Amino acid sequence: MCKLFVHADSELWISRTHSLRIDGMVTSIRMENAFWNALTEIAARDGMNLPQMITRLYHESIDAGHDLGNFTSFLRVCAMRYVALQLSGDIPRDTQIPIASLDADKILARNMDQKPPSEATH
Repeated sequence: MCKLFVHADSELWISRTHSLRIDGMVTSIRMENAFWNALTEIAARDGMNLPQMITRLYHESIDAGHDLGNFTSFLRVCAMRYVALQLSGDIPRDTQIPIASLDADKILARNMDQKPPSEATH
């Protein structure tokens, strides 16, 4: 089982830092290349560069009332969710199809229907 992961391209887990400006503040984000690759693909699908897309995610998340105390973790989850939604067929693998053209409400509703019931917490 582990061979599939251990013998993957080691470039995927090398970390890179990107510096960008959000609302006039310079911030640095450090993540592994696999995450940067996915985020770059997301941005390109909608005709944006990476800093534009990250800034947009930041603003839309704040507008939705999210606490982005760990913005890097949020970006990692965005990248993983993108891949998961492609695997489920909710986001077409054809990267020429913009994500903005998809019916987000329909995809979210379908995903909520497939979500297993929460386990009781103690």
